[in-house]
Amino acid sequence: MDWFLTTFREHPELAVFLTIAVGFFIGRFKYKTFSLGTVTSVLLVGVLVGQMKIDIGPDVKQIFFLIFLFSVGYSVGPQFFNSLRKSGLPQLLFTGIIAAVALVSTWLLAKMMGYNAGQTAGLFAGAQTISAVIGVGADTINSLSIDPDLKKSMVNAVPVCYAVTYLFGTIGSAFFLAQVGPLFWGGLKKARQQCKDLEAKLGVGSDDPSLISSYSRIVFRAYHLVPDSEAVGKTVKELEKLFLDHGHRIYVERIRKKDTQTILDPVPDYRFEAHDDVVLQGRGTFMITEEKHIGKEIFDKKLLDFEIDSVKVMLTSKQGEGMTIRELSHQRFDLRVSLTKVTRGGTEIPMLPETQLHKGDMLYLIGPKKDIQNAIKLIGFADIMTDKTDMISVGLGILLGGLVGVLAFHIGKVTLSLSTSGGALIAGLFFGWLRSKHPGYAQIPEPALWIMTNLGLNAFIAVVGISAGPSFVEGFKQVGPMLFVIGAVASLVPLFIGIIMARYVFKFNVALGLGCCSGARTTTAALPAVQDSLESRLPALGYTVTYAVGNTLLIICGIIIVFLIN
Repeated sequence: MDWFLTTFREHPELAVFLTIAVGFFIGRFKYKTFSLGTVTSVLLVGVLVGQMKIDIGPDVKQIFFLIFLFSVGYSVGPQFFNSLRKSGLPQLLFTGIIAAVALVSTWLLAKMMGYNAGQTAGLFAGAQTISAVIGVGADTINSLSIDPDLKKSMVNAVPVCYAVTYLFGTIGSAFFLAQVGPLFWGGLKKARQQCKDLEAKLGVGSDDPSLISSYSRIVFRAYHLVPDSEAVGKTVKELEKLFLDHGHRIYVERIRKKDTQTILDPVPDYRFEAHDDVVLQGRGTFMITEEKHIGKEIFDKKLLDFEIDSVKVMLTSKQGEGMTIRELSHQRFDLRVSLTKVTRGGTEIPMLPETQLHKGDMLYLIGPKKDIQNAIKLIGFADIMTDKTDMISVGLGILLGGLVGVLAFHIGKVTLSLSTSGGALIAGLFFGWLRSKHPGYAQIPEPALWIMTNLGLNAFIAVVGISAGPSFVEGFKQVGPMLFVIGAVASLVPLFIGIIMARYVFKFNVALGLGCCSGARTTTAALPAVQDSLESRLPALGYTVTYAVGNTLLIICGIIIVFLIN
């Protein structure tokens, strides 16, 4: 045991990775819907490891935290700036109100209880489920002109109060939105009916052949046209229209002429003859329905050996902005590609005929390579497949953001600044937006972004937990169990006000209203809980933009609340 203690004290970096590994392991476990989550697990494991009194320099955690904040800003940048457009203003205003209510209510509760700046920042971080405030709150406290010992005590109090309040902030918020929220729209039964009505309006259950659902699979099959096939005597265009009249979007991909055995790309006016061979693309279920009208299925490697692409395309074109999926699918009827999924801000949204698309949305397409290229020209640009991160943009972004963040403004005796962490967040927003406009710049592959976000945050949290470990128990004694109750109140007040605003002021549909509440409070666990309760995936439409804006505003509020309480 002495060897372990000596080793970890001499090599604190090993203690950090021990904390991360064990924390992630514990965070995987769930009991029904209950889970500590990765961040809370890493923090608590860090507190235990910290009982070994391991000394870790503060620069280590700050480096990881800046990487985390830059990556967060980068991932939500396009949605954040798109929310500034006219179409996104209602959700932007709604999120701003929720952030303001969260800030003011937490501040008032902290003043009532006599909490210091560190305790208040931790209360805000846990109650509003915004883990990044652990870092920005501590940074802001470190910038205050106060006694160094008091400053250290306040910084150590942040993770203590976060740990006490985070569980209800997550679980309680998800339960409140999912079970109590629908009551404001007339009860769960009426709320579910509202969702069904909106789904019908958006085209759920539509036979629109331009779409495929998540359970459908695009297939490519070859057929030999027998003499009595309905395709014989028809042109390519006429055959595809026949399929469409049957409610099936099926494309002709390749043709092999019966006489010359040459393989051709389809042209609209090619007229089929008996014993031609043809390759068709479409949903597997459509093929099964139509094959009896076509001919005999064959398995021919030469005929079926052609390039198929599956790509992600970011919507950037002006004509695509605000267009519904149905309108997009009919914009160019000759594009022989299928849409399999749409994500917004990393969250999959319901792919319905009347779902509106916005710039920054990622469209997942499948089809022949040449047709994919034509579709890309219409929609925007393909997400460039690369395994390299543009480290120049990452380094430069964090540097410039940090330089902006350290600029201080003096108002009387109060000194205000964003700190390096706030600056890194804003830089991430800018570089994420920049890439959505110029795809050749600031490229960060999704796996790399995942590492930057998760390793950045959890390495930071691990160091916080290890550093605060020796004083954690004493800090908990200072705040007492009453903090849990105060945290619950601080969690519920913004949600209650948010539901009232969504229902009676903004007049959102229940799905959009509860989705907006989940996103504005950045409570990720609330989205699936609300979707399960309403038996609808539509809340995701209200979650994406508000989550991007809420993430940014609540982090900034974490800076403001320290100045307010001090």
